[in-house]
Amino acid sequence: MADDLLSAADATDSYSAASIEVLEGLEPVRKRPGMYIGGTDERALHHLVAEILDNSMDEAVAGHATRIEVELLADFSVIVRDNGRGIPIDPHPKFPGKSALEVILCTLHAGGKFSGDAYQTSGGLHGVGASVVNALSDTMIVQVARNKEVFEQRFSRGVPQGPIARIGAAPNRRGTTVIFHADEQIFGHHRFKPARLLKIVKSKAYLFSGVEIRWKSEIDDGETPREATFHFPGGLADYLAETLTGASTYADRPFSGSVDFRRQGAPGKVDWAVNWTPARDGFIQSYCNTVPTPEGGTHEAGFWAAILKGVRAYGERISNKKAASITREDLLTGGCALVSCFIREPEFVGQTKDRLATTEAARLVENAVRDHFDTWLAADTKSAGAILDFLVLRAEERLRRRQEKETARKTATRKLRLPGKLVDCSATNRDGTELFIVEGDSAGGSAKMARDRTNQALLPLRGKILNVLGAASSKMGANQEINDLCQALGVGIGSRFNVEDLRYDKIIIMTDADVDGAHIASLLMTFFFTQMRPMIDKGHLYLACPPLYRLTQGAHRVYVADDAEKERMMAKGLGGKGKIDVQRFKGLGEMDAKDLKDTTMNPRTRKLIRVSIDDDEGGETGDLVERLMGKKPELRFEYIQENARFAEELDV
Repeated sequence: MADDLLSAADATDSYSAASIEVLEGLEPVRKRPGMYIGGTDERALHHLVAEILDNSMDEAVAGHATRIEVELLADFSVIVRDNGRGIPIDPHPKFPGKSALEVILCTLHAGGKFSGDAYQTSGGLHGVGASVVNALSDTMIVQVARNKEVFEQRFSRGVPQGPIARIGAAPNRRGTTVIFHADEQIFGHHRFKPARLLKIVKSKAYLFSGVEIRWKSEIDDGETPREATFHFPGGLADYLAETLTGASTYADRPFSGSVDFRRQGAPGKVDWAVNWTPARDGFIQSYCNTVPTPEGGTHEAGFWAAILKGVRAYGERISNKKAASITREDLLTGGCALVSCFIREPEFVGQTKDRLATTEAARLVENAVRDHFDTWLAADTKSAGAILDFLVLRAEERLRRRQEKETARKTATRKLRLPGKLVDCSATNRDGTELFIVEGDSAGGSAKMARDRTNQALLPLRGKILNVLGAASSKMGANQEINDLCQALGVGIGSRFNVEDLRYDKIIIMTDADVDGAHIASLLMTFFFTQMRPMIDKGHLYLACPPLYRLTQGAHRVYVADDAEKERMMAKGLGGKGKIDVQRFKGLGEMDAKDLKDTTMNPRTRKLIRVSIDDDEGGETGDLVERLMGKKPELRFEYIQENARFAEELDV
């Protein structure tokens, strides 16, 4: 008891004023980078460039800059240069011994965007963007060209390496240049990717038609241009046209425009572009003060409110009573929209500004867009009619699906609707059960005889499954093979997928050991990767390994997987007498039940490959799937050219 009291006293004494840690300057940023940029992963790394680029974009939107240059150097340093006013370099009134530049770069919550005097609208709000980048860079150099002179100051991990210094005359130059190298102590092995940076740069150019952005990269990734210049007079309309290249749309030209909020008594404006297409799922990309808001917010709510009210009003005007049933959910089906608003003192959720929370933005955007949408619908009755018919159809489908669910919920029996082709197992518990997805009915016949009825189920597929990459959800929903597969598994696809609903413990793709079989397996894996990714992450997806040959010599029989193994066994012999008989299995349907069971289905003698995704923080797997299975043949051709030298023993 005394020892316990003594320990408690020691613990109390050790927690004193000296225990309270005070982080000064930019120390909090290096201590907790996630609070300021959302983490230390690849996304956070690229957010550093966005923070500096946003400052230059603010200068452009304010009318002080017309050109921005972004350059990726060979050592993964980044240069962002603009021809704006240049960061002030005169002594700061509150810190006479420091320049305004040093205060901005080394102090949290220091900047020129609080009062609104220097910028009517801006992406930087809290005065932490540039200082955070400084804190998380092992090297930062800032050059400012003002009053026909160039000044420079260097920093390392947020600490000035000397005072600001005049480095020369600049009679024809103005603006700010920021050069920084991300600190490997913070970001580890992550490196800037040219393709990802170029996407950020290009989107900024679309968002403000008055700016020209020049891109240069000393790093060649094989797909990103080394130099490019972006200037889009059409703004978001140009962006949407490029995004929907090759896709059929219900309107010949998108509904797009730009409206100033001054008529509503507020500074700022909203730009937008929207169209509907049957070729792909809908999306909305929104921005506030050129900052992406991937989680949406009040500006998105205001935009869709204007579109929904306009569509319903148009339907009422032409006596289409079904238009009243259209909801925002229907608008998003096939609706491809871009919305960019500029407002004063916006409120974001989090420093990374993923969601806009400014309540007033909803009203400003809705009022600005609504009148123009009504006018556009009245002026282009052909497009208006096509869009309305499409949206009414979507609404009817949604109501029909809801009615089917309600009917199913009221049904007395709780039997699952299973596809007729499914040969189910008898086990009622998921643990230990297996579903073999087989290629065609002939393979299904052999597998049916070879399976263990207790825990092994079969689902034969007819032909090749739909390549779901780039396919609209409506097309997937109409595909019989996908419907059969989802019903057999007991799950939905995409956002409706729940791994806990899986009816089987192992999902095993069992296709022929040839090129066609490999293609079918690739299509299935693409489907599972894009629509049921958690199933892969949880270790439920497998590939069967059927043999390609059966070798027989007397009473001895062996199965081999490929030509190389066959040649080794032929040279070595099987241990029997006489000639070795070779049978090549052209498909699983040619294998008798005993062969199939012994080689591919019996857990004691078979070999399975578990499909897994390792270390995919940067999305490399998704990029590779897009290159190989996407709708752009030039990407596949490029990949083949890059990797053809590694291919051996092609079965073509």
